[in-house]
Amino acid sequence: MNNNNRQNSTNINWYPGHMAKTKRLIEEKYNLIDIVYELVDARIPFSSKIKDIDKILKNKPRILIMTKKDLCDIEETNKWVEYYEKEGYKVLLINIENNNDYKTIIKETHNIMQDFQGSRQSKGLNKREIRALVIGVPNVGKSTLINKMAGKKVASTGNMPGVTKNLTWLKTSSDILLLDTPGILWPKFDNNEIALNLASTTAIKSEILPVDEVAIHILKKLEKYYSTKLQERYGINNIDEDILITYDFIGKKINAIISGSEIDYERVSNTILNDIKNEYIKGITFDRMDE
Repeated sequence: MNNNNRQNSTNINWYPGHMAKTKRLIEEKYNLIDIVYELVDARIPFSSKIKDIDKILKNKPRILIMTKKDLCDIEETNKWVEYYEKEGYKVLLINIENNNDYKTIIKETHNIMQDFQGSRQSKGLNKREIRALVIGVPNVGKSTLINKMAGKKVASTGNMPGVTKNLTWLKTSSDILLLDTPGILWPKFDNNEIALNLASTTAIKSEILPVDEVAIHILKKLEKYYSTKLQERYGINNIDEDILITYDFIGKKINAIISGSEIDYERVSNTILNDIKNEYIKGITFDRMDE
Protein backbone atom coordinates (compact mmCIF):
# COMPACT_ATOMS: atom_id res chain seq x y z
CA MET A 1 0.00 0.00 0.00
CA ASN A 2 1.37 3.37 -1.00
CA ASN A 3 0.85 5.92 1.76
CA ASN A 4 2.60 8.83 0.07
CA ASN A 5 -0.49 11.02 0.03
CA ARG A 6 -0.97 10.33 3.72
CA GLN A 7 2.38 11.77 4.77
CA ASN A 8 1.63 15.48 4.49
CA SER A 9 2.04 16.96 7.92
CA THR A 10 -0.43 19.15 9.71
CA ASN A 11 -0.31 21.14 12.91
CA ILE A 12 -3.79 20.15 14.05
CA ASN A 13 -3.85 19.11 17.70
CA TRP A 14 -6.99 17.50 19.08
CA TYR A 15 -6.92 15.75 22.39
CA PRO A 16 -9.57 16.90 24.86
CA GLY A 17 -9.23 15.81 28.46
CA HIS A 18 -12.04 13.27 28.27
CA MET A 19 -10.17 11.37 25.55
CA ALA A 20 -7.03 11.09 27.67
CA LYS A 21 -9.25 10.02 30.57
CA THR A 22 -10.91 7.38 28.37
CA LYS A 23 -7.57 5.79 27.59
CA ARG A 24 -6.65 5.67 31.26
CA LEU A 25 -9.99 4.11 32.21
CA ILE A 26 -9.70 1.48 29.48
CA GLU A 27 -6.27 0.55 30.79
CA GLU A 28 -7.69 0.31 34.31
CA LYS A 29 -10.53 -1.97 33.14
CA TYR A 30 -8.35 -4.03 30.83
CA ASN A 31 -8.57 -7.22 32.89
CA LEU A 32 -12.38 -7.03 32.94
CA ILE A 33 -12.66 -6.96 29.14
CA ASP A 34 -13.19 -10.24 27.24
CA ILE A 35 -13.50 -8.94 23.68
CA VAL A 36 -13.24 -5.63 21.82
CA TYR A 37 -15.58 -4.17 19.22
CA GLU A 38 -13.42 -1.69 17.31
CA LEU A 39 -15.63 0.44 15.07
CA VAL A 40 -14.45 2.28 11.96
CA ASP A 41 -16.39 4.25 9.35
CA ALA A 42 -16.70 2.23 6.13
CA ARG A 43 -16.27 5.45 4.11
CA ILE A 44 -12.84 6.09 5.66
CA PRO A 45 -11.61 2.68 6.92
CA PHE A 46 -8.00 3.88 7.20
CA SER A 47 -8.52 7.41 8.49
CA SER A 48 -11.04 6.40 11.17
CA LYS A 49 -8.95 3.60 12.67
CA ILE A 50 -7.37 4.68 15.96
CA LYS A 51 -3.63 4.67 15.40
CA ASP A 52 -2.16 3.60 18.72
CA ILE A 53 -5.04 1.47 19.99
CA ASP A 54 -3.03 -1.76 19.85
CA LYS A 55 -0.85 -0.44 22.67
CA ILE A 56 -3.91 -0.44 24.92
CA LEU A 57 -5.82 -3.47 23.63
CA LYS A 58 -2.75 -5.70 23.23
CA ASN A 59 -3.89 -9.26 22.50
CA LYS A 60 -7.57 -9.02 23.40
CA PRO A 61 -9.89 -10.86 20.96
CA ARG A 62 -11.24 -8.23 18.61
CA ILE A 63 -13.87 -7.71 15.94
CA LEU A 64 -13.23 -4.83 13.55
CA ILE A 65 -16.70 -3.52 12.74
CA MET A 66 -17.00 -1.31 9.68
CA THR A 67 -20.15 0.73 10.17
CA LYS A 68 -22.20 2.76 7.68
CA LYS A 69 -22.13 0.07 5.01
CA ASP A 70 -25.19 1.74 3.50
CA LEU A 71 -23.21 4.96 2.95
CA CYS A 72 -19.94 3.60 1.55
CA ASP A 73 -18.70 2.57 -1.88
CA ILE A 74 -18.92 -1.20 -1.35
CA GLU A 75 -16.38 -2.10 -4.01
CA GLU A 76 -13.71 0.20 -2.56
CA THR A 77 -14.49 -0.58 1.07
CA ASN A 78 -14.27 -4.33 0.40
CA LYS A 79 -10.64 -3.78 -0.57
CA TRP A 80 -10.08 -2.54 2.97
CA VAL A 81 -11.99 -5.48 4.41
CA GLU A 82 -9.60 -7.78 2.57
CA TYR A 83 -6.60 -5.73 3.69
CA TYR A 84 -7.52 -5.87 7.39
CA GLU A 85 -8.38 -9.57 7.18
CA LYS A 86 -4.89 -10.21 5.83
CA GLU A 87 -3.62 -8.26 8.84
CA GLY A 88 -5.36 -10.83 11.05
CA TYR A 89 -8.57 -9.00 11.96
CA LYS A 90 -12.03 -10.48 12.02
CA VAL A 91 -13.88 -7.86 9.96
CA LEU A 92 -17.63 -7.29 9.71
CA LEU A 93 -18.98 -4.72 7.25
CA ILE A 94 -22.41 -3.76 8.52
CA ASN A 95 -25.31 -1.37 8.40
CA ILE A 96 -26.09 -0.89 12.09
CA GLU A 97 -29.74 -0.15 11.33
CA ASN A 98 -30.09 -3.61 9.79
CA ASN A 99 -31.22 -6.18 12.36
CA ASN A 100 -29.56 -9.08 10.57
CA ASP A 101 -26.24 -7.21 10.46
CA TYR A 102 -26.06 -6.51 14.17
CA LYS A 103 -27.15 -10.08 14.92
CA THR A 104 -24.08 -11.19 12.97
CA ILE A 105 -21.96 -9.36 15.55
CA ILE A 106 -23.65 -11.26 18.37
CA LYS A 107 -23.19 -14.59 16.59
CA GLU A 108 -19.52 -13.90 15.86
CA THR A 109 -18.92 -12.79 19.44
CA HIS A 110 -20.23 -16.08 20.83
CA ASN A 111 -18.17 -18.00 18.25
CA ILE A 112 -14.97 -16.22 19.28
CA MET A 113 -15.70 -16.67 22.99
CA GLN A 114 -16.65 -20.34 22.69
CA ASP A 115 -13.29 -21.59 23.97
CA PHE A 116 -13.42 -19.12 26.85
CA GLN A 117 -16.87 -20.31 27.93
CA GLY A 118 -15.86 -23.94 27.41
CA SER A 119 -12.84 -23.45 29.65
CA ARG A 120 -15.08 -22.09 32.40
CA GLN A 121 -17.40 -25.07 32.13
CA SER A 122 -14.49 -27.51 32.24
CA LYS A 123 -13.54 -25.95 35.59
CA GLY A 124 -17.09 -26.40 36.88
CA LEU A 125 -17.96 -22.75 36.42
CA ASN A 126 -21.12 -21.50 34.74
CA LYS A 127 -21.07 -19.50 31.53
CA ARG A 128 -21.14 -15.79 32.23
CA GLU A 129 -21.97 -12.63 30.35
CA ILE A 130 -19.32 -11.69 27.84
CA ARG A 131 -17.82 -8.27 28.52
CA ALA A 132 -17.19 -6.31 25.34
CA LEU A 133 -15.44 -2.97 25.00
CA VAL A 134 -16.95 -0.72 22.30
CA ILE A 135 -14.37 1.70 20.94
CA GLY A 136 -13.86 3.99 17.96
CA VAL A 137 -13.49 7.56 16.78
CA PRO A 138 -16.37 9.98 17.44
CA ASN A 139 -19.57 9.61 15.42
CA VAL A 140 -18.78 6.13 14.12
CA GLY A 141 -22.00 4.57 15.41
CA LYS A 142 -21.06 3.16 18.81
CA SER A 143 -24.20 4.32 20.62
CA THR A 144 -26.47 3.20 17.78
CA LEU A 145 -24.91 -0.26 17.88
CA ILE A 146 -25.30 -0.46 21.65
CA ASN A 147 -28.96 0.54 21.49
CA LYS A 148 -29.59 -2.10 18.82
CA MET A 149 -27.93 -4.82 20.86
CA ALA A 150 -29.72 -3.75 24.03
CA GLY A 151 -33.07 -3.64 22.25
CA LYS A 152 -33.80 -0.22 23.71
CA LYS A 153 -32.23 3.21 24.03
CA VAL A 154 -29.57 2.93 26.70
CA ALA A 155 -26.94 5.14 25.06
CA SER A 156 -27.29 8.66 23.69
CA THR A 157 -26.90 9.02 19.93
CA GLY A 158 -26.28 11.92 17.59
CA ASN A 159 -24.54 12.60 14.30
CA MET A 160 -21.97 14.83 15.91
CA PRO A 161 -18.90 13.97 18.01
CA GLY A 162 -18.79 14.09 21.78
CA VAL A 163 -22.18 12.62 22.73
CA THR A 164 -20.82 9.91 25.06
CA LYS A 165 -18.78 11.29 27.98
CA ASN A 166 -18.11 8.41 30.41
CA LEU A 167 -17.33 4.70 30.47
CA THR A 168 -20.49 2.76 31.26
CA TRP A 169 -21.35 -0.95 31.42
CA LEU A 170 -24.62 -1.60 29.59
CA LYS A 171 -26.68 -4.82 29.54
CA THR A 172 -27.97 -6.37 26.33
CA SER A 173 -30.47 -9.10 25.61
CA SER A 174 -27.80 -11.44 24.24
CA ASP A 175 -25.64 -12.30 27.30
CA ILE A 176 -23.18 -9.58 26.37
CA LEU A 177 -22.24 -6.64 28.60
CA LEU A 178 -21.06 -3.61 26.66
CA LEU A 179 -18.59 -1.04 27.91
CA ASP A 180 -19.44 2.16 26.04
CA THR A 181 -16.64 4.69 25.59
CA PRO A 182 -16.39 8.28 24.39
CA GLY A 183 -14.89 8.63 20.92
CA ILE A 184 -11.11 8.69 20.84
CA LEU A 185 -8.76 10.46 18.46
CA TRP A 186 -4.98 10.36 18.60
CA PRO A 187 -3.01 13.24 20.17
CA LYS A 188 -1.90 14.91 16.95
CA PHE A 189 -2.84 14.47 13.31
CA ASP A 190 0.46 13.91 11.53
CA ASN A 191 -1.38 13.84 8.26
CA ASN A 192 -3.67 16.41 6.67
CA GLU A 193 -5.53 13.87 4.53
CA ILE A 194 -6.62 11.91 7.59
CA ALA A 195 -7.74 15.05 9.41
CA LEU A 196 -9.80 16.24 6.43
CA ASN A 197 -11.37 12.80 5.93
CA LEU A 198 -12.38 12.70 9.60
CA ALA A 199 -13.80 16.22 9.38
CA SER A 200 -15.72 15.30 6.23
CA THR A 201 -17.59 12.59 8.13
CA THR A 202 -18.04 14.76 11.29
CA ALA A 203 -15.67 12.73 13.46
CA ILE A 204 -13.99 16.07 14.20
CA LYS A 205 -16.07 19.01 15.37
CA SER A 206 -16.58 21.52 12.61
CA GLU A 207 -14.71 24.29 14.42
CA ILE A 208 -11.44 22.33 14.56
CA LEU A 209 -10.72 22.82 10.85
CA PRO A 210 -11.75 25.70 8.56
CA VAL A 211 -15.13 24.76 7.14
CA ASP A 212 -14.18 25.88 3.65
CA GLU A 213 -11.07 23.68 3.69
CA VAL A 214 -13.18 20.63 4.55
CA ALA A 215 -15.84 21.48 1.98
CA ILE A 216 -13.26 21.90 -0.78
CA HIS A 217 -11.71 18.57 0.25
CA ILE A 218 -15.12 16.92 -0.19
CA LEU A 219 -15.60 18.53 -3.61
CA LYS A 220 -12.16 17.37 -4.75
CA LYS A 221 -12.85 13.81 -3.59
CA LEU A 222 -16.15 13.81 -5.44
CA GLU A 223 -14.49 15.22 -8.56
CA LYS A 224 -11.76 12.58 -8.47
CA TYR A 225 -13.84 9.51 -7.66
CA TYR A 226 -17.53 10.33 -8.00
CA SER A 227 -18.01 12.89 -10.76
CA THR A 228 -21.54 11.65 -11.36
CA LYS A 229 -22.50 12.55 -7.78
CA LEU A 230 -20.86 15.96 -8.22
CA GLN A 231 -23.04 16.54 -11.28
CA GLU A 232 -26.20 15.20 -9.66
CA ARG A 233 -25.84 17.20 -6.46
CA TYR A 234 -24.28 20.46 -7.60
CA GLY A 235 -24.70 20.55 -11.36
CA ILE A 236 -20.97 20.71 -12.08
CA ASN A 237 -18.65 18.29 -13.89
CA ASN A 238 -15.41 19.54 -12.40
CA ILE A 239 -13.95 22.07 -9.98
CA ASP A 240 -12.54 25.24 -11.51
CA GLU A 241 -8.93 26.19 -10.75
CA ASP A 242 -10.39 29.34 -9.25
CA ILE A 243 -12.52 27.76 -6.49
CA LEU A 244 -14.59 30.95 -6.23
CA ILE A 245 -16.05 30.24 -9.66
CA THR A 246 -17.20 26.83 -8.44
CA TYR A 247 -18.52 28.32 -5.19
CA ASP A 248 -20.38 31.03 -7.11
CA PHE A 249 -22.08 28.40 -9.25
CA ILE A 250 -23.09 26.23 -6.29
CA GLY A 251 -24.15 29.31 -4.32
CA LYS A 252 -26.54 30.38 -7.06
CA LYS A 253 -27.88 26.84 -7.42
CA ILE A 254 -28.74 26.59 -3.71
CA ASN A 255 -29.74 30.28 -3.49
CA ALA A 256 -27.00 31.08 -0.98
CA ILE A 257 -27.09 34.78 -1.74
CA ILE A 258 -26.52 37.50 0.87
CA SER A 259 -27.70 40.50 -1.14
CA GLY A 260 -27.85 41.29 -4.79
CA SER A 261 -25.59 38.77 -6.43
CA GLU A 262 -23.14 38.35 -3.53
CA ILE A 263 -22.65 34.69 -2.60
CA ASP A 264 -22.68 33.49 1.01
CA TYR A 265 -19.55 31.33 0.79
CA GLU A 266 -19.82 30.07 4.37
CA ARG A 267 -23.30 28.79 3.67
CA VAL A 268 -22.03 27.01 0.54
CA SER A 269 -19.33 25.29 2.62
CA ASN A 270 -21.78 24.31 5.33
CA THR A 271 -24.20 22.96 2.74
CA ILE A 272 -21.50 20.69 1.30
CA LEU A 273 -20.60 19.39 4.78
CA ASN A 274 -24.25 18.85 5.63
CA ASP A 275 -24.81 16.95 2.40
CA ILE A 276 -22.42 14.31 3.78
CA LYS A 277 -23.60 14.61 7.38
CA ASN A 278 -27.28 14.29 6.44
CA GLU A 279 -26.52 11.39 4.08
CA TYR A 280 -27.69 13.14 0.92
CA ILE A 281 -24.48 11.92 -0.73
CA LYS A 282 -24.00 8.16 -0.36
CA GLY A 283 -21.94 5.42 -1.95
CA ILE A 284 -18.61 7.10 -1.23
CA THR A 285 -15.31 5.86 0.17
CA PHE A 286 -12.56 8.46 0.50
CA ASP A 287 -9.71 6.19 1.67
CA ARG A 288 -8.15 4.36 -1.24
CA MET A 289 -5.85 1.32 -1.20
CA ASP A 290 -3.97 2.41 -4.32
CA GLU A 291 -2.79 5.77 -3.02
